[in-house]
Amino acid sequence: MAPARTVAPFGTWTSSIPASLVASAGLNLGSVAADGPDLYWIEGRPSEGGRRVLVRREADGRVTDVVPDGMNVRSRVHEYGGGDYLVAGGVAFVSNFADQRVYRIDRDRAPAPITPDGRWCYGDYLLDAARGRLIAVREDQTGPGESVNTLVGIPLDGGGRVSGADTGSGIVVLASGHDFVSSPRLSPDGSRLAWLAWNHPHMPWDGTELWVAELASDGSLQDARCIAGGGRDAIAHPGWLPDGSLLFVSDRDDWWRFYRLAPSALHAPAAPEPLLQEPPALTEFGQPLWQLGWQPWLAWDADTLITTYTRDGRWGVARIDLPTRGCVDIPCGLEPDYTLARTGDHIAFVGASATSFPAVVRVDPGTGAVDVLRSASTLQLAPAEVSMPEAIAFPTANGLTAHAFYYPPRSATHEAPAGERPPLIVLGHGGPTAATHALLSLGIQFWTSRGFAIVDVNYGGSSGYGRAYRDRLNGQWGIVDVADCVNAARFLVAQGTADERRLAIRGGSAGGYTTLAALTFHPGVFSAGASYYGICDIEVLAHDTHKFESRYLDSLVGPYPATRETYRARSPINFVDQLACPLILLQGAEDRVVPPNQAQLMADALRAKGLPVALLMFEGEQHGFRKAPTIVRALEAELWFYGRVLGFTPADP
Repeated sequence: MAPARTVAPFGTWTSSIPASLVASAGLNLGSVAADGPDLYWIEGRPSEGGRRVLVRREADGRVTDVVPDGMNVRSRVHEYGGGDYLVAGGVAFVSNFADQRVYRIDRDRAPAPITPDGRWCYGDYLLDAARGRLIAVREDQTGPGESVNTLVGIPLDGGGRVSGADTGSGIVVLASGHDFVSSPRLSPDGSRLAWLAWNHPHMPWDGTELWVAELASDGSLQDARCIAGGGRDAIAHPGWLPDGSLLFVSDRDDWWRFYRLAPSALHAPAAPEPLLQEPPALTEFGQPLWQLGWQPWLAWDADTLITTYTRDGRWGVARIDLPTRGCVDIPCGLEPDYTLARTGDHIAFVGASATSFPAVVRVDPGTGAVDVLRSASTLQLAPAEVSMPEAIAFPTANGLTAHAFYYPPRSATHEAPAGERPPLIVLGHGGPTAATHALLSLGIQFWTSRGFAIVDVNYGGSSGYGRAYRDRLNGQWGIVDVADCVNAARFLVAQGTADERRLAIRGGSAGGYTTLAALTFHPGVFSAGASYYGICDIEVLAHDTHKFESRYLDSLVGPYPATRETYRARSPINFVDQLACPLILLQGAEDRVVPPNQAQLMADALRAKGLPVALLMFEGEQHGFRKAPTIVRALEAELWFYGRVLGFTPADP
């Protein structure tokens, strides 16, 4: 017989998931790549201050670190980085976070820099073996104004100086003239290079161009031409098929789907051909390019494509038969991340589910059988402890429908008194052009195991639901996202699954702004809020942010300064008098995406008003907390804060 459960109010339950476990038990896995029989990936380790380590798994199962202690593999291109390494023939090339130089690491040798010291960042590496170089995206921050983004060639050994557009250590600029470039891809025969480019004020999910050029005998690009995209067409994930066709994802029909240009179409203007004869409804094969290096599909052979996709907010893996143009799911039971690799007869990626932590896995593309190679956590949670997400669609402003995942309180040892409704925490994800996924997360189970309900909202503007859903946020940031979070809470109150007197809202980055805006412009709905590196003055952000997002607000709010009054009207800092509930602010002191003065401004204003407020500033943290002590301190402070505000005493000491 199951033991009797302890009856205790929501929020006071004893949990087997302390904050220290959330911070230290899980690795941050990603960026899987293959080199012959060896598999590589990046591990973010909170126990090592968030250091990102390149790891190799050899064919015999041995797992070792490729980089030495202290080296942090992380690019700062676009500040969000990505595409931080490449391995070929057992030689690794990595971005080192401390100096942003590219280092070559031969087996059993110390890392050697192959790019000069200075204010340059590199990422999105591609091997051009025939010419003895890497092709990469470079962000040049040496000038007095905005940084300059180009495609460059980097000699594999850091070679001598060469003629032409040499910029030091033999590095040659290959493509320039756009505000941004990404995704360099070399054709199978090495004769052509494709890449993406876009200009302010577009973000890559607003509109990009697909470029192709011939590679001359000296390695320079000739006859560079835009062959697709421009305007409203957001092209992503270009690459080559074995027959020399160029494949890419486009949302020209309002859903990110595959299109193909035959080799003959690369010389003369031609309309790209849809790859799938009947694309699955409500399905997308792309995602916003927040980071470099994402490649969510691979050519398995001449007739088969393996790809990720998203449908109704959930991700999967599928197989596309090129001759028949049909698409079938690979039933692996996991949601993949943004990069696939091939290892022998298997697909490799980081996958997770609602009941399993992220893990580096091998999957049989025929049967879907899964082999776990490295799990983010060795923690075993009993099924009775795990809160399972329920996808919900709920009515929101203007007669529209929005989406979220609801997690009920869950405990193997406790239950609430009869008739009590749980406190609800509304989560607003960052981005805001991103999405939340329904995967097992200690960060969510930390709350549900203590008696909180969680609703994780994919508000209008989130990706994965088509272009029209994504475009809901255009000009409406601080309105649509806030309304959807408010209406998610109201929907659950009406369903009887949340206590309307104990509603809280929390979020990080753009989700932090949504939190502050909800508390400011919808007073009385929420009893408390927690903002992690959130934005309180979007007018300041229009002046003080990095290049990648420096014109992002043009689409989210409006061109600045022409719409300055809109910026002021949407900034919570200007309406502190409307705030009527306590607030906790958590901020990294070295954040270049959301400057720390944003949190300080809000805290000062709330203190001047006499409203309870807590500000925790963490030295050594950037945009997103990576250090275990920071994560522990933040979670424990937030839990204590909710207890004080919502009227309960947490079981945690």
